[in-house]
Amino acid sequence: MKKTQAIRIHQNGGPEVMKLEEVDLPPPGAGEVQIRHAAIGLNFIDVYFRSGLYKAPYFPLPLGKEAAGTITAVGSGVTDFAIGDRVAYVGSDGAYSVERNIEARHLVKVPGDIPLETAGAMMLKGMTAEYLLNRTFKVGPETVLLFHAAAGGVGLIAGQWAKALGATVIGTAGSPEKVKLALEHGYDHVIDYSSENFADRVKEITGGKGVDVVYDSVGQDTFPRSLDCLKPRGLWVTFGQSSGPIENFNLAILNQKGSLFATRPSLFAYIGTPEELRASADALFAVVQSSKVRININQTYPLSDAGRAHSDLESRKTSGTTLLIP
Repeated sequence: MKKTQAIRIHQNGGPEVMKLEEVDLPPPGAGEVQIRHAAIGLNFIDVYFRSGLYKAPYFPLPLGKEAAGTITAVGSGVTDFAIGDRVAYVGSDGAYSVERNIEARHLVKVPGDIPLETAGAMMLKGMTAEYLLNRTFKVGPETVLLFHAAAGGVGLIAGQWAKALGATVIGTAGSPEKVKLALEHGYDHVIDYSSENFADRVKEITGGKGVDVVYDSVGQDTFPRSLDCLKPRGLWVTFGQSSGPIENFNLAILNQKGSLFATRPSLFAYIGTPEELRASADALFAVVQSSKVRININQTYPLSDAGRAHSDLESRKTSGTTLLIP
């Protein structure tokens, strides 16, 4: 049987629990294809599963939910893909590997003018930006929004995309360098939360009106001040928790702060059918091909050094998009 290398965890913990192991790779089964990875995306959801913040479905757990590569073998019943196709995916555990088998239903074909490295860097983050801006809240020219972690992977894509939709785009970031980076990626205003009260600055920027929607992937550190940034009946979108989960959330606070709305979405609920997956990916590919959104790969690590990549991500040493290279 063929062998490959993959990073798996046998228990939850810090980056040290990640082990690069030799594993068996059988031929692809019915409905599956085999992929050789070219680029693997690094995302906070990988950290959440490694640490135990999100419950692992089983152990040993193969880490990683996003990658791009080339199909090397096709299982029975697969008609939409062939050997040699360039493909990308998001949502299927096991991306931290040199090669793998994956159900074909998770895949999308990568257009010829988009490098595999770019595809591997943008699927989860880019489709997250797509559903947030197009479907969770319909952003348009009248929209004024606040996006936390503006210099992060999702934030840099969302800033450009929201600007292309005509919105007024306000962001937060944690250092002067990250503020500068965000301003180069579509943001009209970026607040350095390490030295400024972002809720007060949002009120200043908006003339006291507040914003229509706050996109918040930070969690504990930005709550409840994110709610203070909203107009009456505004929407708070909490789609991550990089600083820790929000505990003991009292719904009455939404009333007290202006009859606000709140939602806790996830990408996988927005790409739950093959049609939704393709539509989201097509929208992402189109906006990248139009040059309205550019994907910058700011850090790369060898797959064998994924532990250091996790450490750097958690300590906020990274910006934008990070790749693991098999």
